[in-house]
Amino acid sequence: MQDQKRVIIDYVSPSVNCGEFYIKRVVNEIVNIDAHLMADGHDVLGASVLYKHEKDKTWKETRMALLSNDEWQASFTVEKQGFYTYKVQAWVDYALNWRYGLIRKINDNQHVFSELLEGAEYIEAILNKVTADDKAYLLRLHKLFKNEDDYGEAITEATTERLYQIFFKNPVKQFDNSSKDYQVYVDRNKARFSTWYEFFPRSASEKEGVHGTFKDCERLLPRVKNMGFDVVYLPPIHPIGEVHRKGKNNTTKAKDGDVGSTWGVGSQYGGHKDIHPQLGTLDDFKSLIKKAKDNGLEIAMDYALQAAPDHPWVKDHPKWFKWRPDGTVQYAENPPKKYQDILPIYWESEDYKNLWNECLDVMMYWINCGINIFRVDNPHTKPFYFWNWIITEVKAKHPDVIFLAEAFTAPKVMQQLAKNGYTQSYTYFTWRESKHELIAYIEELTTSELKEYMQPNFWPNTPDINPYHLQGANESKHIQRYALAATLSSSIGIYGPVFEYMLSSSLLGKEEYLNSEKFQITHYDWDIKSKLITIIAKINYIRHNNPALQQTNNIKFCHIENDNLMAFYKWNDDRTNQIFVIISLDAHNSQQGTVQVPLHDIGVHHGHNLEMHDLITDSRYNWNSEWCFVELHPTMPFHIFKINK
Repeated sequence: MQDQKRVIIDYVSPSVNCGEFYIKRVVNEIVNIDAHLMADGHDVLGASVLYKHEKDKTWKETRMALLSNDEWQASFTVEKQGFYTYKVQAWVDYALNWRYGLIRKINDNQHVFSELLEGAEYIEAILNKVTADDKAYLLRLHKLFKNEDDYGEAITEATTERLYQIFFKNPVKQFDNSSKDYQVYVDRNKARFSTWYEFFPRSASEKEGVHGTFKDCERLLPRVKNMGFDVVYLPPIHPIGEVHRKGKNNTTKAKDGDVGSTWGVGSQYGGHKDIHPQLGTLDDFKSLIKKAKDNGLEIAMDYALQAAPDHPWVKDHPKWFKWRPDGTVQYAENPPKKYQDILPIYWESEDYKNLWNECLDVMMYWINCGINIFRVDNPHTKPFYFWNWIITEVKAKHPDVIFLAEAFTAPKVMQQLAKNGYTQSYTYFTWRESKHELIAYIEELTTSELKEYMQPNFWPNTPDINPYHLQGANESKHIQRYALAATLSSSIGIYGPVFEYMLSSSLLGKEEYLNSEKFQITHYDWDIKSKLITIIAKINYIRHNNPALQQTNNIKFCHIENDNLMAFYKWNDDRTNQIFVIISLDAHNSQQGTVQVPLHDIGVHHGHNLEMHDLITDSRYNWNSEWCFVELHPTMPFHIFKINK
């Protein structure tokens, strides 16, 4: 027979797959807990959220409040990195139940001396739990409740707020019930707020036709910093396979001098723990990591678990590949794409334990070199259980490490990767264009269970994706797409300098770049300055100085009478920073409309004067109505207003 209990804990949120996976937060964020609690009859209930960090020995407690319809709520703040455990505890609060019934009887003019004697017993139960001052007060009440001559004073004292608060703060949790334990993993702040810039090191040289080096990359760091980015993401830096190497524009046969795809990892010069010799040495790479840190930047590495046909693994660990009867390995495919220069790893190998350990060792090697951010290539083509294992192993020793999942795949697959530990995820933003598409997608990310465990990272372009709407697009379209990404999501990235130079020539009928850097070295004039670059830098500066834009989930879309205009309101948790964004989705024509200002959310009434400070132009407007007129021109297709009350 189970222990006697009265309270049912019917539902606890947030939880992912009923607690099978952990939710996610960053340091100093709030976890809001909701629970459905009920008991038979009409007794007064009490409830708490208990929580503790993995290194704490004792639980901390915060009381829950009843909202309505048996729905209770509380919150706590996570202050340290690592795992927190939380659970809901509930009980019938007999002391408060006594007080509630007593007051109703007194109001009905009933004689309640017997009930006062019961109250004295509830006082006795907590005398050793209260402060000295409260104990003296309770002892006086205890005497009053037992002396019928003090009846008038006793019923007055029995109904005081002070007694209620003492009972509330010192509950006797008889027959309490507890939910299962749930977990929240707490990351450093960069897990939630990051601004990525991707470029190919081999294209970093100042001299045309010369292979770039890590030293060339060092030269570019101040440029990246001045544009307001804080993460420099480098495509694979490892030796590139020479067998079946791809030529320019993904041709199947390389010509003399073709450098191949950086994702075709491994050659006679080494594998995943080695560096392409033309980029420099390991010491050069470590120097780049240090110089980046000196500029307030972090280097993110590409973690691509695949092998060129001449990767050392193929010879040294043949069981890690699936061999066909004719003695060959089927090259990687993602129809209609073919990757003749890559051999997929055979994850069902009987030698999988050694394979897994080597993959972990590769990551640990680069972490020990100073890398704490990994962009993982095609994680959806590797087992989910593998990712759960390797991420858990890494985070246990190196909690600062961040994992970005490069998985443009089915929604539930992307979600499963996030559940299994990925810190951030690429998203469908790259293809969302219309007002309806954007709002529906953002609301899915920020109002569903996804907000608890999946941090989106919005990229307008990548080396793999030259979206149709950017092909031949004008400056206004590029500004619009960056402004959308940077204000809708707290983590964003671009592939440059292709994006800011508006280089969008494509292969006919495909979302792929013509003369793609994936297969060749490209020479750039890195000193170009433009309006687009200036605006990107300004937007990034605004992001770094406004906490409302450093999170994704606090967003409300506002009605505006024009489908070519989108408006939304963002805020930080205590609403000390409030941002109002209006963006035109028309890159060619002026658009105007009337926008509904969310006065109730801002905390003001109609007629109250709001100073709307445009953080891009530094213009200031006075709005004192719920509906306000706006007009945007393609030359500056957006407003980022800071709301000053």
